[in-house]
Amino acid sequence: MREANNFDLALLILLAMIWGSSFSNIKIATYSYEPITLALVRVIFACVPLIILCKLKKIKLEAFGKNWKSYALIGLCNIAIPFVLIAIGTGKINSYLAAILMSTTPLSGSILAHFFLKDEKFTLPKFLGVSIGFSGIILLFFDKIIINNDNYVYVLITILGSTFYCIGGLLTLKLKNKKNENVTTSTTLWSVIFLFPFSLIIETPWNLNPSLGSTLSLLYLGVVATGLAWLIRFRILTVNGLVFQTQVAYLIPIFGIFFGYYFMDEIITWRVLLSLVIILLGIYIFKKNNKGIQN
Repeated sequence: MREANNFDLALLILLAMIWGSSFSNIKIATYSYEPITLALVRVIFACVPLIILCKLKKIKLEAFGKNWKSYALIGLCNIAIPFVLIAIGTGKINSYLAAILMSTTPLSGSILAHFFLKDEKFTLPKFLGVSIGFSGIILLFFDKIIINNDNYVYVLITILGSTFYCIGGLLTLKLKNKKNENVTTSTTLWSVIFLFPFSLIIETPWNLNPSLGSTLSLLYLGVVATGLAWLIRFRILTVNGLVFQTQVAYLIPIFGIFFGYYFMDEIITWRVLLSLVIILLGIYIFKKNNKGIQN
């Protein structure tokens, strides 16, 4: 791994911008598309560049090999379920709120890691970071303009979606000796397998009459926010390492707020901004003291 230069930093900002904009596009897509179908189209479009990448790099896909159960379980927990839950939640809350809630995934993951991984136990500084971060989320619940009786359930659904990301991340550690491209592509293929029948049976997508705006947003989510973004992530991981790539967590909610405010006309309150600062401070303290993350 090498030290990041200006081009690497530009790619990181681009990745954060793409992922930050995905939440407003999810919300627009939900105007016409049901959550399972939305998630299905996203992963189908993501599979295309990932399969091409594996072909170009001559990486053998192991989705249906002897470890197929692991790939299937990760595809379910790390992609299929969270994609659906986040679509359900984001459809009923402000898009930037979803971005803020998703930025806390490293904090949620640390709690699960403490109980399930021997070398990821809490230290006092890590516990302080997690506590500060989640206090920022708690503050959001006191803002009745943003979270109220009409949508708090969908806030919890979004948080549950981020928790499944964490569960999927822990399961992925079982395949840590496999190539990243193989694991991502194989698990994405399995997510398609899981989502496809449920989309057909539950949502009957052939009966949809989607708007052009929702369709364009869904195409953006699949081609850019999933497929292209994962390719950029691969490049950052292989050139600069995991530590540098995880810094994207600080930028995603900032871009999420930008897109939500300027393009979705969503209301920003002082509690939202204060919560964001507190959450990012908690993530910073946690990451600074998390020796488990290596390049």
